[in-house]
Amino acid sequence: MYKSLIRPILFKFDPEEVHYFTFSMLKNFPFLTKLFLPKPIVDKRLEREVFGLKFKNPVGLAAGFDKNAVLFEELSNLGFGFVEIGTLTPKGQPGNEKTRLFRLKEDSAIINRMGFNNEGVDAAVERLKKNKNVLIGGNIGKNKVTPNEEAVNDYKICFEKLFPYVDYFVVNVSSPNTPNLRELQDKEPLTQLLGTLQQMNTEKANPKPILLKIAPDLSDDQLLDIIDIVKETKIAGVIATNTTLSREGLNSKNKSEMGGLSGKPLTKRSTEVIRFLSEKSNRAFPIIGVGGIHTAKDAIEKLDAGASLIQLYTGFIYEGPELINEINQELLKRASRLPR
Repeated sequence: MYKSLIRPILFKFDPEEVHYFTFSMLKNFPFLTKLFLPKPIVDKRLEREVFGLKFKNPVGLAAGFDKNAVLFEELSNLGFGFVEIGTLTPKGQPGNEKTRLFRLKEDSAIINRMGFNNEGVDAAVERLKKNKNVLIGGNIGKNKVTPNEEAVNDYKICFEKLFPYVDYFVVNVSSPNTPNLRELQDKEPLTQLLGTLQQMNTEKANPKPILLKIAPDLSDDQLLDIIDIVKETKIAGVIATNTTLSREGLNSKNKSEMGGLSGKPLTKRSTEVIRFLSEKSNRAFPIIGVGGIHTAKDAIEKLDAGASLIQLYTGFIYEGPELINEINQELLKRASRLPR
């Protein structure tokens, strides 16, 4: 019903306005999901234990959708096994100038240059205090006005304030929409940043998993550096991947817009990065696979490549909540074929 009835209507309007309209509908009229969407699949065979956390199923929502922790409960009720909020910064900021979100319908893709628009970490914390049972990831970044040499302090602030209210952390240094942010992916500053956060983490009574979200545009040598950094800093794992700056093979009129590209054009590259990290590290750490998952087959390919969990974003927008069930149904089929 989503693809045949709801999506054609939503796609007639500005994508950012539709995003907030959808939020309002899910928040204020939750009964609509029960009327128009299939009941989420719940099955013990879908549960996964990764970096010490138990996930009710391996299909999560990627960061960027619920930036301000407004809708995590409603999104969980759609069937997601976990919800990642953010990217959050110490202070609220408006992000980049509008228009900053573009559909590429012919390519089943999106280009965004949102720029970490969010209400700030304190606003998210107030909402997360009401969380009862949704497994939450906290994606953290730096404010646009913070110079890179002071960026560690921004991440430390977000880490400290969010710590009691999230189940795992994601360090985002891979968004292409904050000036110079990707420079923090270089080996020296990244090791310092992750080492600082991990030191804070180990001083807690109950340390929480810290993950690094990386860009798909890294070279093999840079990916080998990532493996070394994960081992050196002893963080819990990696999320592969964020959006890409590549525009190869696009057909849509919006293909030249600045920003990060997500969706089907990223499917192959994100899977390649997952496989590279998994094989070259000898599966030394868990990977959450994200990027271009529009079908159950896409999800299975990422899991087979070495991902322990997966996340949806653009595929969720194009395919609808039914995609969550489709992936979980395929995983249950696989489970039923395994020897007992």
